Amino acid sequence: VVLSIDAELQRFAQQRLESEKSASAIVMDVHTGEVYALASYPAFDPNYFIGGISHDRYEELRSDITLPLSNKAIAGQYPPGSTFKMVTALAALDAGVVSEGTYAFCPGHYDFGNGRFHCWKKGGHGSVNVVTALQESCDTYFYKLSTEVGIKRIAAMAKRLGLGNTFELELKEQRSGLVPDEAWKRKKYDQPWHPGETIIASIGQGYMLATPLQLAVMTARIVNGGKAVNPWLVGHIGDKVVTRGAWEDIGLNPKHVELVMRGMNNVVNAQRGTAHGSRITEPGMEMGGKTGTAQVKRITKQERAAGVKNQDLAWQVR
Repeated sequence: VVLSIDAELQRFAQQRLESEKSASAIVMDVHTGEVYALASYPAFDPNYFIGGISHDRYEELRSDITLPLSNKAIAGQYPPGSTFKMVTALAALDAGVVSEGTYAFCPGHYDFGNGRFHCWKKGGHGSVNVVTALQESCDTYFYKLSTEVGIKRIAAMAKRLGLGNTFELELKEQRSGLVPDEAWKRKKYDQPWHPGETIIASIGQGYMLATPLQLAVMTARIVNGGKAVNPWLVGHIGDKVVTRGAWEDIGLNPKHVELVMRGMNNVVNAQRGTAHGSRITEPGMEMGGKTGTAQVKRITKQERAAGVKNQDLAWQVR
């Protein structure tokens, strides 16, 4: 069996992840779907299981809050956070709700009904359009957008881009994540969907869950121009080539893709982009991207007023 995995790139990716407490990384070809590296950290030594693992050793692995027994790259299900804003942007552009010339003002929050939804930037971003909202990851812009687009269209675009799905991959432990909508909530909880849930879903929070592999596929389908690429690992079995047909087109408007990709380029390469500090300055090696931070614990009014910082919290609730 010949895999798509590049052994040296896999080793390098795994080594780089060791600087984190818990992390995963996927490198895949956006056109072919070949997975070159698929790493999860921390991991465990499979030799532990040869001849039977001791109870104490297994309990140590099982109770570790960094989940070394889970292959996070394909089985870790997390709120995608602001990486999901590309989905909301494409859903809004596809629905004709916004264009490049559509601006909204961000004062640092968005009021809807009796609720106030905060932007990550306390003082706000001022006037932004879809490109600068992606560049600076303005929550308020997407809050407002979501109330006009609706959860049905947002969920449909998410599924077109590969979220909420499993792929025909040889690793059976992959998970499907979750793309919620009105029908899902009615079936799961026998409750109606609320507008506020659309607002938080628009920035990849709430019930929304994705695996790192799904986010890699989502990104690939955007930057390859809307081809339904799927990830794969097995290239040859003996002398037999594992053939794959041409990827179907998911029907993204090229002009919409160009706007989102311009925003992704600015995230990294523009002065006010949220990943400007991580840019590659080597000519010809520049990259685009999208930052995302998921809130896993509700911030109370008292904590917000007291200025409680993320680094002050216990690791598992950061």
